[in-house]
Amino acid sequence: MTDVTGQGVPEESSGRCRREGRPDRAGGVAAVEYLVTMTTRVPEGTSEAEVDDVRAREAANSRGLVEKGQLLRLWRPPLQPGEWRTLGLFAAPDAERLEQVLASMPLRVWRHDEVEPLMPHPNDPGPDFVGGSVTGPEFLVNFALVATDGTPSRALEDATAAEAVRTKELAAQGHLVRLWRTPGEGRALGLWRARDAAEMRTILGSLPLTPWLQVETTPLSEHPNDPGPDRD
Repeated sequence: MTDVTGQGVPEESSGRCRREGRPDRAGGVAAVEYLVTMTTRVPEGTSEAEVDDVRAREAANSRGLVEKGQLLRLWRPPLQPGEWRTLGLFAAPDAERLEQVLASMPLRVWRHDEVEPLMPHPNDPGPDFVGGSVTGPEFLVNFALVATDGTPSRALEDATAAEAVRTKELAAQGHLVRLWRTPGEGRALGLWRARDAAEMRTILGSLPLTPWLQVETTPLSEHPNDPGPDRD
């Protein structure tokens, strides 16, 4: 079993198979998932009509990427006044192909992209898993395992085993949507759903490894071009 950050006892003991990516609808090639932070800055003097035209072409292009299985989700993170930023979940065989996909998007002419590769996590319920009918906003949560020097190994082993059980329960309830490992030792990213921020804090507090985790939660708002969770 493995904890929420992807660390722990060997994965083979969990009884779950490690996924090495997801099929690409376009060619049947195993694809890697990526979280892309897209920040758009429209040049001064750009007309409203030009912005509207690019927005319309972006929406049409996004629909095409969804049909190809390359664009999985889109969200709005919290924004400052005048800020234009989007979070996207993409799938591509490799970073080079992802760059081609991002470059094909009309807004790229005004946009800067930050790419984070997402690696398979043994506690991930998977893109096709259907949990309970939880309604409410979604949240992205970054986890980092803090130094555990001085912690009895048995305590961490017990917490790690309980973590795998708890994440499975939360997925069945519909609270845990996806879970990935991210670059860096002891780091992970989860996509969660809860009624509100207070319930999200309660859920995270119920994780057995909470005493050893640093947690950063980003509330997500709907994006007009998001294909929705049913298209993951």
